[in-house]
Amino acid sequence: TIAASQSYQKGVDTEARWTKKGHNLYYGYKRHVLVESKEGLVLAVSTTKASSHDGGHLPILLDKVSLKAESRLYADKGYSGFPNETLLKNKKLKSAIQKKGSRNHPLSPAAKRFNKLVSKTRYKVERVFGSIKRWFRSAGARYIGLDKTHTQHVMEAIAYNLYKAPNIILKGL
Repeated sequence: TIAASQSYQKGVDTEARWTKKGHNLYYGYKRHVLVESKEGLVLAVSTTKASSHDGGHLPILLDKVSLKAESRLYADKGYSGFPNETLLKNKKLKSAIQKKGSRNHPLSPAAKRFNKLVSKTRYKVERVFGSIKRWFRSAGARYIGLDKTHTQHVMEAIAYNLYKAPNIILKGL
């Protein structure tokens, strides 16, 4: 009998996946964060394989926190779509998810204005990613495996919040 075996190369993360962003290929994981819009603190973190689509992870983030009714949720185009809009209505949250054009259906001028208005608040999420990368030299996963990488992302979010806390406290005085 011949037994088939999986090839395994030491140091290669078998849980990670490939994704393409623009013309570049990336191997690893995605970090999804829920950030409050006033001070930019991280409220929730989710880690997924790089190949997973952003849109399906909004429910996971929302289940980790308790947001007040009528709160506005800002998100990029990756989270646009009917399922997430319905989810927000069911949770009594206001949607500020950027609009996304599609092939042969470009964005209307009103949708472009909406996206520009949303981006004036949504930049705080992108600032989290940039700050974590700059402050903690975290350009990628330091560990092998989804669970360990998620723990890394959570610890970086905690460190980010702690790093910002003194300035927030001083503003309140």
